[in-house]
Amino acid sequence: MTDVFEQELSDQLAQARRELAAARAAGDPEGVDAYRGRITGLLHIAARHGITLPHTPEEDEEED
Repeated sequence: MTDVFEQELSDQLAQARRELAAARAAGDPEGVDAYRGRITGLLHIAARHGITLPHTPEEDEEED
């Protein structure tokens, strides 16, 4: 079950990163904020469950 949960988090993180890139490309600051928050939230959920997902230093610095 943990593998399924980890895969779901990983998939959601990848989707949020794609959406963040699209928001940046569209010049949508609210979208950028929303997807940065989504990424941070997913990384926090993973950490609380002992799951390490690859992330960038920029994502590591997100605190909201």
